[in-house]
Amino acid sequence: MKVQSLSLYHFKNYIQSEFKFDGNIVCIVGKNGSGKTTILDAIYFLCFTKSYFINNDSMCISANQKGMMLKAHFLKDSLHEVQCTIRENGKKEFSKDKILYTHLSKHIGEFSVVMVTPDDTQLITETSEIRRKYLDVLISQLDSNYMNSLISYNKILQQRNALLKNNQGVDYHLLDYYDEQLASFSVLIFEMRKKITLMIADKTMKIYHFLSPELEEEIQIQYSSPLMNGNLTQLLKASRQKDIITQRSNVGIHKDDLIFTLHGMPLKNVASQGQRKSFLYGLKFAQYEILLESNLFYPVLLLDDVFEKLDYLRGEKIIEYISKQTSQVFITDTHKERLENAFIKVNQRPFFIEL
Repeated sequence: MKVQSLSLYHFKNYIQSEFKFDGNIVCIVGKNGSGKTTILDAIYFLCFTKSYFINNDSMCISANQKGMMLKAHFLKDSLHEVQCTIRENGKKEFSKDKILYTHLSKHIGEFSVVMVTPDDTQLITETSEIRRKYLDVLISQLDSNYMNSLISYNKILQQRNALLKNNQGVDYHLLDYYDEQLASFSVLIFEMRKKITLMIADKTMKIYHFLSPELEEEIQIQYSSPLMNGNLTQLLKASRQKDIITQRSNVGIHKDDLIFTLHGMPLKNVASQGQRKSFLYGLKFAQYEILLESNLFYPVLLLDDVFEKLDYLRGEKIIEYISKQTSQVFITDTHKERLENAFIKVNQRPFFIEL
């Protein structure tokens, strides 16, 4: 799969711009603030129906404008046009080949994508919510049933939490119903997360050692979930009094996490900056490889500020990894010459866009 063209209208700092892309490796170069990352985010938006960075769509609209539009042409089995429009009233319209989607979730997985940014080190250092999102973004592109179960689970969870906060008292019959629903939807989510984590762990370790061949380090990724201790119906029943007192749901797949260790210690506490970056790229490239192996069509790989806080050796290994891929890869950097020199060493001539 390849992105052939991209149009941006009133999207972030772009008022009206169009780009055409050629080749498997596309390098976008320019000064900080020139809009390199925004181009990647626009591609991600059209693949995943929302910005990689911003949850609120209205925040993507250019200053002093009332709406926005993104459009791209993807070469897959044939040429497809994907368009997103946000109207003045805030209504979001998403279409493929000029046919509007009735549910945005039906677009997820149509055009697979993986994004890597410098801030993604939060996957290692921050809360479990970010690691669950990492899993959800991957699995949702592989299995529409997973996406539907996740949407339904989160909807019921919100309703259950609202019930627990009801000052008029708890309706136990309704609570029983919510518990049954949560338990039902959680089964597929739990099994898929457990299965995919084993694949991620295996691939991340191999990629990590490819990027850092001089290091012989034991890294581990483990899936942690309350459901390891029993089915959710039993867990919710055991936690009911605590839930009523705290007015929130304390057990469930919304508490899942990925545990990263280096030599048996929490990776975020003992890893150097270079080790964290290698591990991050291992996680993201593992995501990419799983999509690659599970789809008939190659995912698009988006790498923002690829050399940021990377030592020379790791940077070269990432370029070597990219050069071996058959997928289309977009890379941003502030220095054109640095990218040119890096790709000359692997006998590649990327397509450049200078901003």
